[in-house]
Formats: sequence, structure tokens, C-alpha cells
Amino acid sequence: MKHITKTADFILLGCFALAVALGPFIFAPIGAGYPDLLQKFAIYGIFAIGFNILFGLTGYLSFGHAAFLGVGSYAAVWSFKLVSMELLPAIGLSVLLAGLLALAIGFVSLRRSGIYFSILTLAFAQMCYNMAYSVLTPITNGETGLRVLRTDPRYLDAAIGYSAKAPTLFGLEITGWTGYYICGVVLIAAFGLSIAIFRSPFGMTLRAIKSNQNRMGYTGFNSRPYLLSAFVMSGMFAGLAGALLAATDPLAGAERMQWTASGEVVLMTILGGAGTLLGPVIGTGIIKYFENIFSAYNENMLSAMFSFLPDGVREPLVKFMSLFVGDGWQLTLGLIFMAVVIFLPGGVMEGVMRLFRVKRTPRVRSLGDSPQRDMLGESIIEDMPSDYDSSGAHKHPAKNNVTPVAP
Repeated sequence: MKHITKTADFILLGCFALAVALGPFIFAPIGAGYPDLLQKFAIYGIFAIGFNILFGLTGYLSFGHAAFLGVGSYAAVWSFKLVSMELLPAIGLSVLLAGLLALAIGFVSLRRSGIYFSILTLAFAQMCYNMAYSVLTPITNGETGLRVLRTDPRYLDAAIGYSAKAPTLFGLEITGWTGYYICGVVLIAAFGLSIAIFRSPFGMTLRAIKSNQNRMGYTGFNSRPYLLSAFVMSGMFAGLAGALLAATDPLAGAERMQWTASGEVVLMTILGGAGTLLGPVIGTGIIKYFENIFSAYNENMLSAMFSFLPDGVREPLVKFMSLFVGDGWQLTLGLIFMAVVIFLPGGVMEGVMRLFRVKRTPRVRSLGDSPQRDMLGESIIEDMPSDYDSSGAHKHPAKNNVTPVAP
């Protein structure tokens, strides 16, 4: 069984890498095959993968993960200003500082669970957001945002005689298609690391905590170190995404730490499927596609699209459709999210698994309810015995094989 699972993992990772490599061709027919948008797909996919380690495996819902994304962006820009325009030092600093912030916030927030944990993370994130606009203005540059300047010292570059006008990775500028494939390679690495975490004993422990934390506590098991580790890992993924975001757009602003950014990654994960491997990436693609493509549609484009219809039919149809595109793209996204929550509470991945019957899984009763819902993702679920019903109880009582003793 372990061999089968490892083989499935390698197949899944290989297919994912192939999809990333062919991204420009896959998304071109729907108008999303250009590098800037695909870079956002990759960067926010990393963000969502990290968030899924916390929410998908433990069930702890954080409303403050944008704080780590913002800290990662600020750290990367400072690295570009003071150290080097090379990406690797920026990533190292961003991941380190995001992990330390996550350690501090998680140490306090994880003393509570449920909605109280969520409110605490939201409060910490809003504190960081407001501090970036006020107390930390010398570091964050307030409302103007922190950006890279030509006059910045960059001590390491000056020492080795290296000069670059934009962030680079081994001399390759992180722009255009080169930038997309650099972000894509990092996304593939993050996805592979996510698979390793899901498969590890650590990941199994997190799923057990999600399944019944109270029962584990009754056995004397201390779950807090595991939860804190998951929180820190999740924050470090967010810091990595923040570093790439700063590399593709070297202007770090406090808006990346706002509560709406935290809510966005929650929607990405739930829409795609919390607790699954592919779900957060799919959810990221859906939301970023609507945000960047549907928001650009207008009545003229719709009118040209339906030009084959008679005027009496086309004009009312265009008026009606215009409510759902352009400025109304969030209405369309909201309707899709409502439909997924109502009919597919396990996210888009639940629909995919139902359609292709990838494996038998427990029926999901609510968002994030089942810890084992993934296509080629979490550990393979054994086929239930024929006398085993969906509630987990045998249909027929076990036979008493004890031989009666004669009096």
C-alpha cells in the first residue's frame, strides 16, 4: 500500500508539473494565457497551499494570513534594497521573518480554538496592517508603499560588482515568461512539499487532531506543538508567496496585509476543496481568473460576442449579462461560491471525484468536515467490508464464536 501511494504521489506531482509547464497553452483559449496573470496564479497558489496545511489538515480557520504575505513582501523589498537584487536572499529573509511572526501570533492564538482562534488571528492581522500605516512608517513607507530605488546601497552587489535593474534569479529577470516559469518551479516545489507533509506522520497527526482533538487530549496527547508547527509552516509558505509577489512587483504596500486578502485565501481554499492537495490551486485559478478576466468585460465586448442575435434579443441579453461582468464580477463569483457551498461542500474537488469516481470517500456533511477527500492526494482509503455501512457500524452483529461451556 505504501508503494502504491508513493507511485500515485509521483504521478500526481508529474501531472501537476506538466500542467504548470503547459500553462500558457492551457489557459490561452479562455484568455488567460499571458505571463502576468499566470504569475499571479502561481504566487497565490503557493499562498493557498500553505494556508491549506493549517486549515485543511487541522480545521483551524485563520483570518489573518495576509499578515505573513505582507511581511514577506516587505522583507523581500528590503533585501533588494540593502543586500542584493538576487531573489534567493530575499526568499530566505521573507520566509524567516514570516515564520517568526507566525510563531509569535500562533503561540497566543492557539490558546483558543474555533471562532475565538479565528478572531484572534484577524485581530493580529489588523494590528499589523494598521501599524504598517502608522508606527512602522519608517520601515513600510506608509501609504506610499516600499519600493526599490536605483540609489539603494545593495551592499552585497556592490561588494561583488554585480548590478541589475530588476530582481533576478541567477541573472534571469523575473519578468515575462521567464518570471512565470520561475514562479512555476517554486509552485511545483511547494506542491511537492505539501504532498510530503500530507503523507508524513506529522500530517497524519494533524488529521487526527482535526478528527477529534478532545479525544486525543483525553489520552494525554499534547496537540499544541503540532498545531503551532502547522501554523508556522503555513506562515512560511505565505512569506514565500510574499517574496515572489515583491519580485514580480517591487512595490510593497500595506494593502497586501488587509483582512480582505486574508478572506481571499480562505475563499480560494474552500472553493477548491479544503483538505485536498489540488483544491487550493484550483480555487486560486478560479478566483484570479474572475478577478482579472471577468472584471475586464464590458457591454461593447458582450455586444460583439452576441452580434449574431437579432437586436431585439441581443440588447436585453447584453444588459442582463453586464450585471455579472465588469464591476459585477464579484456577483458572479459569489453565486458560484454559493452553489459550491450548497451542492459541493467539499469544494470543486468533491465534484471532480464524484464525476470520475477516483476513490470511495466519506460523504462530506459540511465545509472541511472530512479529513480524507483528495484525488490522488491523502492516503488511499481501503474498500469497506460488505457488512459495513456508511455510518461506521456493521450491518450485522458479530457472531458469537465462543463455544458454550457445559454446566
